[in-house]
Amino acid sequence: MAKRDYYQVLGVERNASDSEIKKAFRKLARELHPDVNAHDPEAEEKFKEAAEAYEVLSDQERRQTYDRFGHDGLRSGGFQPGAGFGTIQDIFDSLFGGGDPFGGFGGGPAAGADIGAVVEISLEDVLEDQMREVSFEAVVVCERCRGNGAEPGTPIGTCPKCEGTGQVREVSRSIFGQVIRAMPCDRCGGDGRIPETPCERCRGVGRVSETRTWEVDIPAGIEDGQRVRIGGAGHTGEPGGRQGDLYVEIRIEPDERFARQGTELIARAEVPVTTAMVGGEVFVPTLEGEVAVEVPAGTQHGETTVLSGRGLPPLRGGRRGDQHVVFELVVPTDLDDEQREAAERLAETLGLRQASQPR
Repeated sequence: MAKRDYYQVLGVERNASDSEIKKAFRKLARELHPDVNAHDPEAEEKFKEAAEAYEVLSDQERRQTYDRFGHDGLRSGGFQPGAGFGTIQDIFDSLFGGGDPFGGFGGGPAAGADIGAVVEISLEDVLEDQMREVSFEAVVVCERCRGNGAEPGTPIGTCPKCEGTGQVREVSRSIFGQVIRAMPCDRCGGDGRIPETPCERCRGVGRVSETRTWEVDIPAGIEDGQRVRIGGAGHTGEPGGRQGDLYVEIRIEPDERFARQGTELIARAEVPVTTAMVGGEVFVPTLEGEVAVEVPAGTQHGETTVLSGRGLPPLRGGRRGDQHVVFELVVPTDLDDEQREAAERLAETLGLRQASQPR
């Protein structure tokens, strides 16, 4: 596939100034940033194409060669545009000296990790909002040293490696020449200070692991497997870093009396065959207890009736769903002689014949 014109890629004129080329590339890089362009699977390749164009046009000598001889002139001169590019992060490192100028990859203190927990509730509990306590292990700020890592009453000195800046600089060579990258100091973790006497409890880390208990508000209408997020209840991050979150998965205990379909419930009711013939009542379980349900005369096996408003509420509030009752006819299998004779007489009066009887 033929390479596109570099000026066309960046959307600038051939007489564009260095500042116009740089501005055009930064604008294009922002548009192709993975955090805002995740829907486009070709975004990374498009970004590499733009970075390659900028790599050439931002260098005066290479730009002159390209203007006179095009892509072939660059290749014949031994230059391979984009040869050092890997991931988008590699490109940011090369072009901007590490990190992400648009805030997507940035360094800074590491955020605390998220925590997952599970809470079980019954189907009846889904009818109303619930409060449950959940316990979990979490990394928290050390109370003894209040997070500074030093034994109380002892001094905290300046980190000798970064000299208190919290950063160290690494010099490397790239396609643009010498590149200087600033990274968090690995000696002090980016804090710039080191305790002379580490805290006995956390050993100078400033954080410890302990069991925490949190109250979880479970909304009515929640479904099995849905999660409740509690912001800031997760692990503690590095000093200055964001606190992690707690995600509580709600599991609803199986209830053999009901099948659930969203806000609708389905229950089965056994109906004696005689009741189905002449009509009557049967008792059906609901979430509030058993209720009497009318069985019309002549009810057939598998027919249904609806108990309005006996289902579950929607998650964001509103009218409860319905409960559907499926009638299952029960045919006796252990008739005695008297009962059998009565059943046969009934069959005769109804004009029903046994399959074995001749016509």
